[in-house]
Amino acid sequence: MTILRFFSVFFLLASCNQLQEPASESIPTSSDVQTISLLGDSLRSSSNPLPQNLSSRIDSLIQVASVNGDTVGVAIWEARRLGYEGKYREAIDLLNQSFTGVSETEIPQVLRHMGHRYISLRAFDHAIPAFLHASDFIKGKEDIVEQDGLPNAQNKPTSTLHTNIWYHLGLAYYLTGEYKKAQYAYEQCIKASTNDDMLVAALYWYYMALKRNGQDELAGKVLKDVHSEMDIIENDSYLKLLLVFKAEFDPQLLLDENSDALSNATIGYGIGNWHFMNGRKDRAESIWRQVYEGSDSWASFGFVASEAELARSDE
Repeated sequence: MTILRFFSVFFLLASCNQLQEPASESIPTSSDVQTISLLGDSLRSSSNPLPQNLSSRIDSLIQVASVNGDTVGVAIWEARRLGYEGKYREAIDLLNQSFTGVSETEIPQVLRHMGHRYISLRAFDHAIPAFLHASDFIKGKEDIVEQDGLPNAQNKPTSTLHTNIWYHLGLAYYLTGEYKKAQYAYEQCIKASTNDDMLVAALYWYYMALKRNGQDELAGKVLKDVHSEMDIIENDSYLKLLLVFKAEFDPQLLLDENSDALSNATIGYGIGNWHFMNGRKDRAESIWRQVYEGSDSWASFGFVASEAELARSDE
């Protein structure tokens, strides 16, 4: 490790110790309250146990990491378990502890998961520097596949360390209204994508960042190569929403396919945003409000985005 890189790591670890507490100003003392929403409501961890297949899967991944002497891998999977349980503050505490003895190649892996959990906690001012630090450490480095908690139908992980860092950095910028910076992050994510699933996920947020940044012409070009026959395993909702934006899919059909569409935060936010981009602000806010009030998935990105929109409209 060069002297410059050594000091970079040193100051990074010091800064991470100060990122331990999310930026929420007033967290109630109740043990199940994780954070306060952007609209001032208490957001609580789930009281439901993990599905047995997910719990068993994580146990096996922790065991493999332990056998291989991968202490950081063990910490990451234990933190991911906490995340699945909605215990995001506890997950961040655990990830902070894992920095002891962490190697240079492991730093971006830890930061990527920390940043994700900061987004869950609405601590965007913590998430952004975590992802920016992570992006510095992956420059010029070979990408690695990230395993899923539960494998998809084809048992093919669709995301990688690099795409997840850029994707979540773009999301954090988007949620804070920094659309130009979100645009850059998603351009990097698109470049790093190796399959249609990751590509449509990045294109979805990229398109919306461009529209919000007034780059309608470029946004239109983004949709040019989006088509219904793309090889999608997981992100079917993102693809169909892109086709809605392209005027090749009826948004009402998307709602009909999901009887609980407005409690499905991904679809609800996307349809609301389609209305917003077409000048129907009141209709958009009505849908976002229904997502916020009707979905239990308060850590899902569609929920957080709906919440952020409503918070901006209240300012």
